[in-house]
Amino acid sequence: MQLNDAQRLDWLRLIRSEGIGPRTFRTLINRFGGAGAALEALPGITGRSGKRVVPPTRAQAEAEMAAAAHLDARFVALGEADYPRLLQAADSAPPLIAVRGEPAILNRPGIAIVGSRNASAAGLGFTERLARGLGEAGLVVVSGLARGIDARAHKAALIPGTVAVLAGGHDRIYPANHADLVDAILEAGGAIVAEMAMGWEPRGRDFPRRNRIISGLAYGTIVVEAARRSGSLITARFALEQGREVFAVPGSPLDPRAEGTNDLIRQGATLVAEVAHVVDAIAPLLERGAFSQDTGLLARDRPDLADATLFWDELDGDGVILPTTDDGPDALEPADDRSRLIGYLSPTPIGTDELARAAGLSVRVVQTTLLELELDGRIERHGSGTVSLVG
Repeated sequence: MQLNDAQRLDWLRLIRSEGIGPRTFRTLINRFGGAGAALEALPGITGRSGKRVVPPTRAQAEAEMAAAAHLDARFVALGEADYPRLLQAADSAPPLIAVRGEPAILNRPGIAIVGSRNASAAGLGFTERLARGLGEAGLVVVSGLARGIDARAHKAALIPGTVAVLAGGHDRIYPANHADLVDAILEAGGAIVAEMAMGWEPRGRDFPRRNRIISGLAYGTIVVEAARRSGSLITARFALEQGREVFAVPGSPLDPRAEGTNDLIRQGATLVAEVAHVVDAIAPLLERGAFSQDTGLLARDRPDLADATLFWDELDGDGVILPTTDDGPDALEPADDRSRLIGYLSPTPIGTDELARAAGLSVRVVQTTLLELELDGRIERHGSGTVSLVG
């Protein structure tokens, strides 16, 4: 399938209509045979709240397309050749995604890496080794551009290839200080994907929406660090619902950032301690081309539209479980060196140099601060110059 310009504009207007999400979009297309016909029928349709569904005007949709084109982003529709095949096979796949960068990378085998925004230095170091190794094994690393684990995964996979999924519009990079990372991804031949409209500022509930795209683009999702109520666990849940593999990196039972990952392993997720654990698990999927089904656009059944409950944005309704940590607007990093350093420490021993790199501090400042923490009984020193957090 290949949309022409008029059809693509109709698709954009339909999916941007308030209360219409991916499943409702498909229902409308199935019932009326096309987005244009569905738009004509909208005046006679009321949503769950009883309000009439009013699509954006043609001029508004054209303005969004122009704004996207200004950033070299283009809209790719479900069923088109450039639409990611893995994502197309997922339930609630977005009908339209706006893509910047190289679209071909979206159909290379992908693996998602997600985790804590307030990651430990040990978690960041392992993420870097893991992402680099998976990239060298031929896998595209997919993540959400957040600080912490996401950002480190993207940076480590720049050369082999990485894909970032945004929670807002392409012109609303979040966090804003990752605009340089976006540029680096694009310059290296990667891609940036957004479902939301141009100008859309991400809200808390937009991050779980983004997460199901992250998992949908990948054969499996690796969770490196995650608290029990972390948004990374929502990504793992979506991966399970999509029939994808779920991996987890074990951590110290004394570290709250490892509670979620350790629980995932207890529940059956594949334990990851090295690159081979991931590659070996997904190799059979790559061989048999799993998830590459052509879902098509028109379903055989044509649901009855009399039920007004169909017309709501199922990814933005009351059913979305919002996390309490790691998935929403980023908290500011502590300004003082001591608090920042404590945030990167964990019960896992870490070297001074790696700790300094993670915290963005000089080795001298780190050594001085560690001495203060040692005198306060907050850290423990180990062999080879490594330290860990106590308690």
